Amino acid sequence: MADIQRRKTPTVKIGQVRVGWAVPVVVQSMTNTDTADVNGTIEQVAALAMAGSELVRVTVNNDEAAAAVPYIVEGLDKRGITVPIVGDFHYNGHLLLKKYPATAKALAKYRINPGNASIGKKDNDNFQVMVECAIENQKPVRIGVNWGSLDQQLLMRMMDANSKLSNPLPAREVMMEAMVVSALESAKAAESYGQGAT
Repeated sequence: MADIQRRKTPTVKIGQVRVGWAVPVVVQSMTNTDTADVNGTIEQVAALAMAGSELVRVTVNNDEAAAAVPYIVEGLDKRGITVPIVGDFHYNGHLLLKKYPATAKALAKYRINPGNASIGKKDNDNFQVMVECAIENQKPVRIGVNWGSLDQQLLMRMMDANSKLSNPLPAREVMMEAMVVSALESAKAAESYGQGAT
């Protein structure tokens, strides 16, 4: 088997777990419970941790889920389970992080999908608020980009530019490139708001 060459990236601490090129790849899982179900989510996180998951992501998509996070982390701590909990935010993450400061503190990392956090809309305010909450609470941010929530204005600009080429690329290739561009532009925006690259 050929050696895999990993790209050199900064190493980031998520709770006590280190992620980056200089350390082994870690396993992350995501719960499928309703995060508002504190006991059910604790049980599933515990099972995932016992199965080898080193990070566990939970959906934080409404008031009930946001209010539950500190109790989930506390319940895990009481069991001696220290797996870092990552908050997966949707369209209202900027509101939830401000409304529930205990949640902003309890989470080990925030996952932000720029297409769901106003990037590419009339402003980047929602995204900026989330990044500023991360800075205030000294939390790392994962910028996650996927097909379902890609910045549509960016995609349309890239599709328009592609259609004007003498030899246009297939739409799928333009979409793949748009995901990369979205992630890079969002990371640059986060850094401009003060989030460190390391």
